[in-house]
Amino acid sequence: MKRILLVEDDPNLGLLLQDYLQLKGKFDVILCVDGEEGLKAFGKQDFDMCILDVMMPKKDGFTLGKEIRKINQHIPIIFATAKAMMEDKASAYDLGGDDYITKPFRIEELLLRINALLKRVSAKEGAELSPVETHFLIGEYTFDYTTQLIHFKGQQQKLSTKEAELLQLLCLKKNAVLTREEALLSIWHDDNYFNGRSMDVFLSKLRKYLREDPKVEILNVHGKGYKLLVN
Repeated sequence: MKRILLVEDDPNLGLLLQDYLQLKGKFDVILCVDGEEGLKAFGKQDFDMCILDVMMPKKDGFTLGKEIRKINQHIPIIFATAKAMMEDKASAYDLGGDDYITKPFRIEELLLRINALLKRVSAKEGAELSPVETHFLIGEYTFDYTTQLIHFKGQQQKLSTKEAELLQLLCLKKNAVLTREEALLSIWHDDNYFNGRSMDVFLSKLRKYLREDPKVEILNVHGKGYKLLVN
């Protein structure tokens, strides 16, 4: 049985979600009413997924998600909030969130998202794939995908999970075109408009991180995608 950490400050909604997911999804759901309680629960037992409300007292969901990511970089996280602002959605993914659902939502939709996300994680863990390169030279930079760090002349830059995944794809296709669809489907598993906008934000950040070496560029290839060009 998969165990889910559900952090929701609305007691009625929290109990409704807990009962439904335990009955219909057959999950073990631990319900916490604020971010501080959620962080304590996360430190006491193992979970397979986190569902975090964003607007909460004591510690908001984004802060909680960031602290959970420091402890576990791979556990799936779904953020839930009444806000639908693009900035909030970008923040959710930038903090390492795997999915984002806007209130009000149908509980059936949440269950579908949970099952789809757990299925992707299971497939990723169980697949017998050939070893993928994780250390890269990018001009005067070095990039370690495992630690999500870029090193440059004694300094280092920590990347978010999706920034690291995107840079790894670019490095694996260095000086060749990485199509927009390939990047979106590989990292976000959906090439919809919003995910495309989120990826544009991460590309801008990667360009900023790599701007000290004039021989390194991330180019837009019109109508196709992107190219990590290293002269």
